[in-house]
Amino acid sequence: MIHLLMTRPAEASARFTTRLSPEIRASVSVIHSPLLEIEPLDAALDLRKVRGLIFTSSNGVAVASDLTDSRELPCYCVGRATTEAARREGWTATMAGENAETLTAFLLVARPAAPLLHLRGEHSRGNVAQTLSSGGLVTSERVIYRQKLLPLSSEAASALAGTSPVVLPLFSPRTARQFADMALPNAPLFMVALSDAVREPVEKMVNSKVITASRPDADAMREAVEMLVRQAMRVEGPSRAH
Repeated sequence: MIHLLMTRPAEASARFTTRLSPEIRASVSVIHSPLLEIEPLDAALDLRKVRGLIFTSSNGVAVASDLTDSRELPCYCVGRATTEAARREGWTATMAGENAETLTAFLLVARPAAPLLHLRGEHSRGNVAQTLSSGGLVTSERVIYRQKLLPLSSEAASALAGTSPVVLPLFSPRTARQFADMALPNAPLFMVALSDAVREPVEKMVNSKVITASRPDADAMREAVEMLVRQAMRVEGPSRAH
């Protein structure tokens, strides 16, 4: 059977796999091996002088929602998944772009009430606060969680050492780098990266194929994973399927 290797934190991986079609879910064995663990920091939030929040990941939404009971401020988010996560937590959230660059471009045109506060992890791309402040929209940032690197699980390592195809969606450059540094796949490996920046660390891995999603969002990643699973089925062949 084809293995679907999920390297995001458990909750995010579960959300992704439940959106796959029944046909694809029945065709894969899902292996959960998170390569990042989210560690909230002891960061009391004082939002009294802030007019709006910026979230660039659903991890930021989850941690911020635990740090404060306030839901009065508008939120500007990167991507549909982050926006939906913020709405589930009770925030008034606007999807302001598909990545940091389009978010900052949107906000510099929209000019919402400022100052804004970007709540983010220890590792973040795009220099959101600096870009907005340089454009005249006063924005500060606060690191509210740390992303701790984790090793591959024994189940994941065993699958990669085997002969059945492995399909791997990659959502962040840091996760991609961690995977590339640890994995020496023997199995045929089919990867889809959220963006070219995510793709770069894994481009030269052996026994592998890597593509970039057509858009940097969950729906495009799901579509690409389903396409790669079907390709992997052809590699595996009917005699080895299931």
